[in-house]
Amino acid sequence: MHAESDETFRIGIDVGGTFTDLVFLGSSGSLLTRKVPTTPGQYGKGIVGGIDATLKEEGIAATRVDSVVHATTVATNTILEGRGSKAALITTRGFRDVLEFRRLRIPQMYTLSFKRPEPLVPRNLRFELDERLSGAGEVVTPLNLDEVDVLADRLALEGVEAVAVCLINSYANKAHETAVAERLKQRLPGVYITASADLLPEIREYERTSTTVVNAYLGPVLTRYFNSLTESLKGIGVDAPVQVMKSDGGVMSVQAATQKPAYIVESGPSAGVIGAADLARSKNLPDLITLDMGGTTAKAAMVEGGAVAKTSDYEVGAGINLSSRLVMGGGHALKLPVIDISEIGAGGGSIVGFDRAGAMTVGPQSAGADPGPVAYDEGGENPTLTDAMILLGFINPDYLVGGALKLNSALAEQVMRDKVVARVGTSLEETAHGIFQIAAGTMVRAVKAVSTFRGRDPRDFTLFAIGGNGPVLAAEIADALDMKRVVIPLNPGVFSAYGLLRTPIEQELTQSCLGLVDAEGAPMLNSVYEGLEAQLLELMAEEGCPPEKVDLSRQADLRYLGQAHELTVPVTVRADGSVDLDAVRAAFHGEHRQTYGHAIDTAPIQSVNLRVVGTVPLDDAVEIDVHGALDRTGDLPAPRRVYFGATHGTHETPILRRSSLGDVPQQGPLIVEEYDTTCIVPPHWAAACDAGGNIVLTRMEAAE
Repeated sequence: MHAESDETFRIGIDVGGTFTDLVFLGSSGSLLTRKVPTTPGQYGKGIVGGIDATLKEEGIAATRVDSVVHATTVATNTILEGRGSKAALITTRGFRDVLEFRRLRIPQMYTLSFKRPEPLVPRNLRFELDERLSGAGEVVTPLNLDEVDVLADRLALEGVEAVAVCLINSYANKAHETAVAERLKQRLPGVYITASADLLPEIREYERTSTTVVNAYLGPVLTRYFNSLTESLKGIGVDAPVQVMKSDGGVMSVQAATQKPAYIVESGPSAGVIGAADLARSKNLPDLITLDMGGTTAKAAMVEGGAVAKTSDYEVGAGINLSSRLVMGGGHALKLPVIDISEIGAGGGSIVGFDRAGAMTVGPQSAGADPGPVAYDEGGENPTLTDAMILLGFINPDYLVGGALKLNSALAEQVMRDKVVARVGTSLEETAHGIFQIAAGTMVRAVKAVSTFRGRDPRDFTLFAIGGNGPVLAAEIADALDMKRVVIPLNPGVFSAYGLLRTPIEQELTQSCLGLVDAEGAPMLNSVYEGLEAQLLELMAEEGCPPEKVDLSRQADLRYLGQAHELTVPVTVRADGSVDLDAVRAAFHGEHRQTYGHAIDTAPIQSVNLRVVGTVPLDDAVEIDVHGALDRTGDLPAPRRVYFGATHGTHETPILRRSSLGDVPQQGPLIVEEYDTTCIVPPHWAAACDAGGNIVLTRMEAAE
């Protein structure tokens, strides 16, 4: 209990498809965690209920909560489920159908019947203006505001909730777009207006249009959601500032998130990666591949040299994202910085089925939180991965979420026998392990998408397993990739919520700048960067970040002259504030060689976009009380029979708590059960607990 303390708390909230995770980090380093069922359609209900229950149980006054950081899947789900606002698009005459034309790419090369998702704005709500700017930003056809007034009347009659304004070449001159947006705000009070020049002033009209439309489509929905959430928090006495996780791993104020919701489309998956990077830097684990597996999906990302890999080529609404660079054309383009995450439809709730050829499949369909796996006994009729893991002995049906959720293993067995075993003709254990292996194989694809697809060898990395189910499958996945080490941090099942509390405030600005990276082009580069830095400091000051606290860094999207696509590299700055051209060129050659296997050291390099990132580090780095975090021990359960597959067979397996693992590796088989997850240590692996409370799995050399 914390009733007698004056300790203050920061709350991290991560809403997943099955569970909502809450982490309370105290100013003294105390750590409280809670998992509550996600409440689809009313996400705030589960959040506020979980916070209120925790505060009351622990005797913490709501006034002692000094900040709330939230990662949400509301934006993604709004797009996937088609529940966004009724939005319109205003563009230059001749560009009405750019959302239909898109790019020529499709995610499956030979599937010519592949059907892309419908544009977020239907054709009858896409309108044109007789105006035109040149590529240099010069006026070719002047803007007539009377034409805008006519459109405003039409939009009012249509009852639109949001308008995206995206005029050709506005990245070079925002005057026309600004005038249109301001006139619409005057004529359509209460309608959400987004101008591309304010959101994404970059070349490529399709990506810019698509991103602006996504922002408009989400704006009213996210505004209502965040307003409701903040009011509900105030209703239980929590009047602390609310921040929202961005797709690129920074956080922004809830007010900024309502203005630029496109920046939080991949808010949910990013937090765990940021937490992993923070731990990597503090524990000398520079190269990690994170694996975050929950109840609905599994996500993989790469941390290299302590830095998180990011991309600006992303799509949303394609169902599953396999690779930001090599599998494109299936969704709505989102040309904003995103942590390079590969996402697969494989989680504990993934439903077992059969394809047209009769082969068994696991996912991407999920039982979700409602009704959940068969073993939840809440009406689920289809066997899932969770049901299979219970039948293998991996998961204790009496200890899920610390025993708060009891599972019906007999029902899981009955449905598995009736719907799967009877069809495949193998034993119950063999069938369940086959399901387990199929799910692991699917996740191997996710790991390869962020490693081998990027020219990296996963054997050179440590697998960092988080999420409620990540530690269950970690060793199996590491075996498939020939990885020899797995790290499982404290509270892995709620680690993404913890990662939110290790995330700095971050903003960035970008400007298109086509020019050569050489002595002749240097003055233009320096001028653009100086202007962006001044704008960014002003923007962050509006969010309460004084200039002296902001760390500025520069990036550039570069390509060899004549190429069509870019690579992003950091930009080194000399002591006098100018760009170090030699260092930038060397960085680009190195990244090109790493990604594509070759570089042309003598070829001219062209800049496309210049970017400035402003970061405000956390005021204090609270160290977690590791001893307190290991307190949930209780009596050790009795050993149980566990089936590890045909190679290793069935073993009477000891069940441990994390606190009972020492720093000397213990060879498997063994299972580490915790409140929020279960860690499986097969017979050919060993487990130990380091000084930071992390479980470290190492593969026994004799088994290789």
